[in-house]
Amino acid sequence: MTQTQHDRLLIVDFGSQVTQLIARRLRELSVYCEIHPYQSVTMEMVRAMAPRAIIFSGGPDSVTRAGSPRAPDGIFDYGVPILGICYGQQVMMTQLGGRVVSGEGTAEFGRAYVEQAGRLDLLDGWFDGGREQVWMSHGDHVAELAPGFEVFGTSPGAPFAITADPARRFYAVQFHPEVHHTPRGAKLYENFVRLAGFTGDWTMASYRDEAIARIRAQVGDKRVICGLSGGVDSSVAAVLIHEAIGDQLTCVFVDHGLLRQGEAQEVVGMFRDNYNIPLIHADESELFLGELEGVSDPETKRKTIGRLFIDVFQKHANAIDGAEFLAQGTLYPDVIESVSFSGGPSVTIKSHHNVGGLPEKMGLKLVEPLRELFKDEVRALGRELGLPQSFIGRHPFPGPGLAIRCPGEITRDKLEILRRADAVYIDQIRKHGLYDEIWQAFVALLPVRTVGVMGDGRTYDYACALRAVTSVDGMTADYYPFSHDFLGETATRIINEVKGINRVTYDVTSKPPGTIEWE
Repeated sequence: MTQTQHDRLLIVDFGSQVTQLIARRLRELSVYCEIHPYQSVTMEMVRAMAPRAIIFSGGPDSVTRAGSPRAPDGIFDYGVPILGICYGQQVMMTQLGGRVVSGEGTAEFGRAYVEQAGRLDLLDGWFDGGREQVWMSHGDHVAELAPGFEVFGTSPGAPFAITADPARRFYAVQFHPEVHHTPRGAKLYENFVRLAGFTGDWTMASYRDEAIARIRAQVGDKRVICGLSGGVDSSVAAVLIHEAIGDQLTCVFVDHGLLRQGEAQEVVGMFRDNYNIPLIHADESELFLGELEGVSDPETKRKTIGRLFIDVFQKHANAIDGAEFLAQGTLYPDVIESVSFSGGPSVTIKSHHNVGGLPEKMGLKLVEPLRELFKDEVRALGRELGLPQSFIGRHPFPGPGLAIRCPGEITRDKLEILRRADAVYIDQIRKHGLYDEIWQAFVALLPVRTVGVMGDGRTYDYACALRAVTSVDGMTADYYPFSHDFLGETATRIINEVKGINRVTYDVTSKPPGTIEWE
């Protein structure tokens, strides 16, 4: 992870699905934090990182199981505040001399209410109404406190819902304050970092200066090629790198034939009109669409597109004298989704074409200045760099493009239908003034045809699904609550204006359990 001069907070990840939300809460408080899987956390690593505070995340295991995850014992003598959450609380109790048991009728899953049982600085601003709503997700529970700990909050299923050893600045909660189901959970994190002495010095203004210095140190006098998609991530990465090394950067915009309507012209025009950055417009649509012909498996699509991207970049890198680096707009959520906390493939959700390093044959080293940022931080960095708001506010667009919005086999005809439907949908959203309220919106063309009636004739055309979600960082999302009038008006426009579609549906799946994209 990035080496910075900021006060640091270490998050020890025991495998919770919402560990990343802890980081989001802390970044919102201008606190620099890093997530590290518990296996990699040694005392040597802790001393090298020198965190001002430590948080133990939740996790799916049971501390009562032999061989279950633990923190290094020396971490409790390191002398900084520690906050344990759910499994993290149970780890603290177990390692410090308390007792945790399984079952016995005190499991809690879902909404619960915690009542105050004592005065504690961590709880300043809480319990104004006598109790607080929280989100529980535990089967095991603390049955006996470790020496030095006291109870400061209880719930019906967790008599030790909030515990602390104030003298050592050790705090532990059984619930998850990072999720939105704990409405005032952010206040606990605010109190914790205040008690730990953080000054809130993590800003995108400071990050900009540090990132520029790191890029210059990494690249030296060599040349860099940047994969430019025109989305927020790659655009911010390109402008940041250009500010660092100027004309040593060449951007390569690959048109893989899977872009939205008019996108190539818009992206190329924006960069050529607003920035003096060398830009290669590589029309490789025939290559990509030819290789994808007959492919229907989503992972095969992604991997094929990723391989071809590498080949295209390699071709252009070979033509640029002194090119030794490939720049990408990889973000933290991309990395999180592609690799599990344990480093194993079993819980990988989906592969990302820009995650996982480069094949040795390329001979290029990666420059990824945004790899540790969440999407909203990238937008803030873009504003620091002076990017036009029209680009900073653009909805995310995946690297594989329309390939993963066209489940099943891809054909040129299906892509053209999808482009037209997507253009109508986005036009509707803009006309109704909803674009900036929505994190991401798109149409998916479904691999199914349905019978319809248009005029006096029978149709047998494709069905499509509209997707629109709200989110902060893409790690979790909920569907946007369009009115029925909007959905009806949009469906009518798509069916009337897009030949090849005769049925429109709206996807109301949240993330989790679904992903934002369909593939």
